[in-house]
Amino acid sequence: MDTITIILILLLAVVVSSFVSRVVPFSVPLPLVQIAIGACIGLVADLRVTLNPDIFFLLFLPPLLFLDGWRIPREELFKDRSVILELSLGLVIFTVVGAGLFINLLIPAMPLAVAFALAAVLSPTDPIAVSAIAKRAPIPKRMMHILEGESLLNDASGLVCLRFAIAAALTGTFSLYDATLSFLWVAVAGIAVGVLLTFCITRIKDWISSIYGEDSGSQILISLLIPFASYLAAEHIGGSGILAAVAAGLTMSFSEAHGQAHGVTRIRRNSVWDTIQLSANGIIFVLLGEQLPTILAGAKETVQLTGHHEPWWIAIYVIAINVGLAVLRFAWVWISLQLTLFRRKGPTTSPNWRIVAAMSFAGVRGAITLAGILTLPFTMTDGTPFPARDLAILLAMGAIIVSLVAASFALPLLLKGLELPPEKDFRAEEDAARIAAAHAAIDALIRTHRLRSDGEDAQLYSEAASRIMEVYRHRIDNRSQEGEAAQIADHYAEIERELRRVAVEAERTEIFRAARSRDLGSETANKLIRELDLLEARYSGK
Repeated sequence: MDTITIILILLLAVVVSSFVSRVVPFSVPLPLVQIAIGACIGLVADLRVTLNPDIFFLLFLPPLLFLDGWRIPREELFKDRSVILELSLGLVIFTVVGAGLFINLLIPAMPLAVAFALAAVLSPTDPIAVSAIAKRAPIPKRMMHILEGESLLNDASGLVCLRFAIAAALTGTFSLYDATLSFLWVAVAGIAVGVLLTFCITRIKDWISSIYGEDSGSQILISLLIPFASYLAAEHIGGSGILAAVAAGLTMSFSEAHGQAHGVTRIRRNSVWDTIQLSANGIIFVLLGEQLPTILAGAKETVQLTGHHEPWWIAIYVIAINVGLAVLRFAWVWISLQLTLFRRKGPTTSPNWRIVAAMSFAGVRGAITLAGILTLPFTMTDGTPFPARDLAILLAMGAIIVSLVAASFALPLLLKGLELPPEKDFRAEEDAARIAAAHAAIDALIRTHRLRSDGEDAQLYSEAASRIMEVYRHRIDNRSQEGEAAQIADHYAEIERELRRVAVEAERTEIFRAARSRDLGSETANKLIRELDLLEARYSGK
């Protein structure tokens, strides 16, 4: 009963935080509001939330990473692949090594392996937190796509590094050769499991739906089970469950491009996943705030591990670690952009320092960092306490809060009046797609009308088809009938709804075809598909 009560309180806190973040007179990022509410709960209530690290990892990370991979615009990910890979792989290793050595130098009492583990969980960035901050200073779309792509991959790479750091801390040994081979196996196995499992499940699901019909509820439930199945299967064979969840999300994105699911299913499924994303991210930040009072209460004992006695030394360490992370990220982003400009033909110029600084401050730590640090084991293999675990958790929590606050103030100043390269105008692409979809709909109406021209309702089909085609041209409202004509109108309306569904399906098929052939970007395609899904739901009466 206590567990159920705690879950309900946490969910209520997420709802309240969403309301508070909208009504406060000044803009505050939602994660900071959730941390503050969690801290209030920790002060007034003794929830004593303790989660097994493995269970915490399994509950929160697979669905969040799966959803990131599912929804990220594939074209933007491919277009900026070199920058994204440099940030998500190179920067992670650079951060783990650089920050790990710096933390160990800063706090000699923290073992090197634990310092590397802390650096590993601090390397991933959180696009959800950045999106919340972006409400105050709109981040250019391309920059946001790069940050999303970086976060999608550095979540996996950072957590894999964490896995090796924990193993080194538990065993006391580390072999670069063995770690490299193990990393390759973990990565390849995880990606393969995520791709193959998702591909097989979606194909079987579509085959069953084509024969026996589609049930929206079961379709949504399958999408919820895929990330957990991929994670558990990969972990079972020694692969990376994190990479499996990411690969499953990307595979799901490609599978969905065929448009097999019904519009109503997609609408309901999107709503369910939006709720899960809000709940999971919110609960993580509320838990962070809820545990802050307890951790701060023990800060006096924790700080003694560093050789000091005053708790304010923790604040100095947190600020120093954030400065170190910012310097490492600034240097790597500048080098990455410099290499990108160098690879282009023609004269090159150095990247604008404000763009580099904005990219650096946008590297906010968030839910993945907290989830990762809480997976540190409580004990060593011999049963003794894991060294400096409370100190690492406290420093990670401080780094999350400081990075959020710093980005909230720095990004609006850096982006204000900043002249950025012009972004692609998608209006022409959208107009062309709408025109092509309308032509496809009219052609489908004509073919359907011809097929029904010999039936007893041929005249009604002709009138309905003409009216719908006129709607596509002029958007004329439906007219109503009364009395005896109402019965004919009802029959007419049913025929009209059938033809409207035919037209919508033709539009959607054309949009998916354009998306698969890369004539249309996935972001624009998703926007158009959602509009058509809503129309289908209206005409289906569901």
